[in-house]
Amino acid sequence: MALGRRLSLRGLCVLLLSTVVGGQVLELRLKDGAHRCEGRVEVKHQGEWGTVADGSWSLKDASVACRQLGCGVAIGIPKQAYFGPGVGPIWLSYTSCEGVESTVSDCRHSNIKDYRNDSYIHNWDAGVVCSGFVRLAGGDGPCSGRVEVHSGQAWIPVSDGNFTLPTAQVICAELGCGKAVSVQGHELFRESDGPVWAEEFRCEGEEPELSVCPRVSCPGGTCHHSGAAQVVCSAYSEVRLMTNGSSQCEGQVEMNISGRWRALCASPWSLANANVVCRQLGCGVAISTPGGPLLVERGDQILTARFHCSGAESFLWSCPVTALGGPDCSHGNTASVICSGNQTQVLPQCNDSMAEPAGSAASVESTPYCSDSRQLRLVDGGGLCTGRVEILDQGSWGTICDDGWDLDDARVVCRQLGCGEALNATGSAHFGAGSGPIWLDDLNCTGKESHVWRCPSRGWGRHDCRHKQDAGVICSEFLALRMVSEDQQCAGWLEVFYNGTWGGVCRSPMEDITVSVICRQLGCGDSGTLNSSVGLREGSRPRWVDGIRCRKTDTSLWQCPSDPWNHTSCSPKEEAYISCEGSRQLRLADGSSPCAGRVEILDQGSWGTICGYNWDLDDARVVCRQLGCGKALEATLSSSFGAGSGPIWLGNVKCTGKESHVWRCPSWGWGKHDCDHSQDAGIVCS
Repeated sequence: MALGRRLSLRGLCVLLLSTVVGGQVLELRLKDGAHRCEGRVEVKHQGEWGTVADGSWSLKDASVACRQLGCGVAIGIPKQAYFGPGVGPIWLSYTSCEGVESTVSDCRHSNIKDYRNDSYIHNWDAGVVCSGFVRLAGGDGPCSGRVEVHSGQAWIPVSDGNFTLPTAQVICAELGCGKAVSVQGHELFRESDGPVWAEEFRCEGEEPELSVCPRVSCPGGTCHHSGAAQVVCSAYSEVRLMTNGSSQCEGQVEMNISGRWRALCASPWSLANANVVCRQLGCGVAISTPGGPLLVERGDQILTARFHCSGAESFLWSCPVTALGGPDCSHGNTASVICSGNQTQVLPQCNDSMAEPAGSAASVESTPYCSDSRQLRLVDGGGLCTGRVEILDQGSWGTICDDGWDLDDARVVCRQLGCGEALNATGSAHFGAGSGPIWLDDLNCTGKESHVWRCPSRGWGRHDCRHKQDAGVICSEFLALRMVSEDQQCAGWLEVFYNGTWGGVCRSPMEDITVSVICRQLGCGDSGTLNSSVGLREGSRPRWVDGIRCRKTDTSLWQCPSDPWNHTSCSPKEEAYISCEGSRQLRLADGSSPCAGRVEILDQGSWGTICGYNWDLDDARVVCRQLGCGKALEATLSSSFGAGSGPIWLGNVKCTGKESHVWRCPSWGWGKHDCDHSQDAGIVCS
């Protein structure tokens, strides 16, 4: 879990719970974390808040604090005022919990007094990161998946029986994940999954967190269910059409983003998108998408995300979306829609040979939308906006023959999919041979038609081709991501492929969540670091994009808002170099076998060690398992296998023994320690 120093409104919220220490009421809170269950540990004595010194602060102490505050389990104990130094007194110089206590006051601890008078300083204030009471597990990111709550001992799934949308809204808000857009069930439990939570949550939707929602115990302690409740949260959650200040079935398209309505840019805006909006609002089907001047109030922001709907989706946010590099819309049009307003209206059927007037520049905006079940997609190109062209008709996906296939034909496909301009019209099954029908041949588009099947052709289903002649396209909005390095797969200069060219990415103002999205997308772990100490990169290339601001709900870099595409988005010294946790390597050095020795980790090109302070068999178990070396026999301290050199990457490691990587165990934080190499940790595995 990435830890952020930045403050947020949620981080400024505090958690309070009264305990009794020495006959006095003592309140406990976490302050200045990125969410409500992490932060600097503070206690209140005689009406004044103060901090706790971290000299003896351990994972057991943190576990009790998390339990006391209803925040699940402790997953980190960052020290040295990681969440910023506090102000006022330092009330506790040490705590000593066994880890099973209900409150911190039940633990052994120092007398309550201001330890600043004993030369303690706030640079050593204790912090804690708790898991929280609820999480979404098994999804594409932290904002979708199976609903699980923490019992104080383990994560337990919540049944889908009587699970409601208001409950999902509370969960999404608590996790900082926007609003709930989907509630599903039917992920079947297996016997090995353990028990189901024995209560039903009856949230009204306005509660600040799930733990305070009303609950009803299931009869006999067993909830009726067909599976685990599934929730999908999204930054995009409501849509409306506005004309003259009122919402109706035609007008400017607006979306609610984080509680604020914003107009949607018309670059691009397709009839397929419009049809989804009309259906979602109960306004029938889309008749047209007229262009026009901006209607938003001056100063209002315009949403530049691009939606790529097929037309069959139930909600606009169910369509693929790209926000990276969104165009500046201050001088353009906002998206508008005219809906039929009547779900039962019968529209003309789309004739197989229905072609639009050649040279009609207004055809995309003004051609009436007929009742058309066909869909368009690009396949096997590695992205949304490149690949073999396929059309769905009568339940079958089919292809287009490359006879006469050119850029004018490709322009129609790219525009219809909201994929920008056509860069290349490929033939000869460049993206592999398809299967099924070949729907079109001898296509002769002008480039301005609204649908590729409305271009002049031999006729629907008529051809003299085989699939080795399948047509494809490469559109300007085709995006790809890679890291460039001489010898590492999960670390290097970040590059994005856009408009047919690889270019650099600017590092400002990348935060932890943006780096996490990038590492996850590249299959390089769930977190990483932005390295600003590397030298200038040689060579000339575009630096495509700056100002990337990913959100928790984003599952790929393409969904993250940013500044518009620009060849020179930043200077060469501002290009991003990222090291993902997947780039780290582990080895045992100077032992008698490959499964014994001093524990060393490779990061940012340097092999470093682990401080042996608090090093035990639980830590050794993680290392042995990670290296495929069987069971842990011994956890050695004090450089038993000799002193290492280079950095000391981890200090005060406190694994549970079940982590997948030793650097995912709770610790003081990457690169933080108070050791020298005489205390290097080692292990002996079976």
